[in-house]
Amino acid sequence: MKIEQIYTGCIAHAAYYIENNGEAAIFDPLREVQPYIDRAFNDNAKIKYVFLTHFHADFVSGHLDLANKTNAKIVYGPTAKPAYEIISAEDGQIFEI
Repeated sequence: MKIEQIYTGCIAHAAYYIENNGEAAIFDPLREVQPYIDRAFNDNAKIKYVFLTHFHADFVSGHLDLANKTNAKIVYGPTAKPAYEIISAEDGQIFEI
């Protein structure tokens, strides 16, 4: 299993890349999604999930672009009600990669 923090100091933001057995999950992606796609490609992995842990008031997230480019599923917590398709995660739910 590979876990990598991708930190952007100028906005004090941390995204996370987790890869295992050819599948990857991205947590809180920045607007520019190509670095995540490149990481997955270099690991021979498919991005399966894009998790948003909270709404970001200080930057634009790349979750929609990343999901569209990779067919990954977007995952929010149970109270989120966006106008696009998501997985609405519940406490204790397990996501396997």
